[in-house]
Amino acid sequence: MDPASFSRTEANPPDRHYQTITAAIAFIRAHAGAQPTLEEIAAAVHLSPFHLQRLFADWAGISPKRFLQYLTKEYAKRRLAAAADVLSVAADAGLSSTSRLHDLMVSCEAMTPGEIKSGGLGMEIGCGFAPSPFGETLVAWTARGLCHFAFCIADEADMLAELSARWPGATLIRDDARAGALLRQIFPATPTRGNIHLVLRGTNFQIKVWEALIRTEFGEVVSYRQLARQAGAPSAARWPPTASATSSPATG
Repeated sequence: MDPASFSRTEANPPDRHYQTITAAIAFIRAHAGAQPTLEEIAAAVHLSPFHLQRLFADWAGISPKRFLQYLTKEYAKRRLAAAADVLSVAADAGLSSTSRLHDLMVSCEAMTPGEIKSGGLGMEIGCGFAPSPFGETLVAWTARGLCHFAFCIADEADMLAELSARWPGATLIRDDARAGALLRQIFPATPTRGNIHLVLRGTNFQIKVWEALIRTEFGEVVSYRQLARQAGAPSAARWPPTASATSSPATG
């Protein structure tokens, strides 16, 4: 290493950490099919497993394992949507059994591999339009909970077409009265903490931020830095992400 390079690297630890995590992410992406362990990822970037775990969470907002799970889940979703069989998808994703694929998809998408493969075939999804304090809203729900929430920025036909495209194999059942009842729970006259079950869509980090927002008291002002700290990623305060209610781990 030349003196200039050494001086630049040693004088700027954040830059060095950034490069290290960039390398770790690249390694995980390149070897996702082999399901590398934390020890293997740490060895690839010349860190101890403990140091990598802490540094990765600080910079990326999630652990290396969670990032690997996300990559595996996205790969499995694409293969299932392309009509690949469940056994092949599990093997190609580096998972030891179809049960591991099932657990991964249910925990990350709130859907079984079969439901994803079929686009929700056989599922019934209730949906309807109802007013909210912020305008007309389309909501939809499954047996697991609320799975879609969108303010109406287009006509009803287009809004329903978008919902149908998300769940092409499912049957949509229109029920505006039920939608209105749900909206009254979401936006009560007197704000209170509700108990509506949601089917969330988002990365693990996005959902962590969303859950941190849920824990915020009514009327409480929270800075990005405080929110990032509550989500377990203090260095992520520069770019607070969002999560939408459409499909991932079900929470209540």
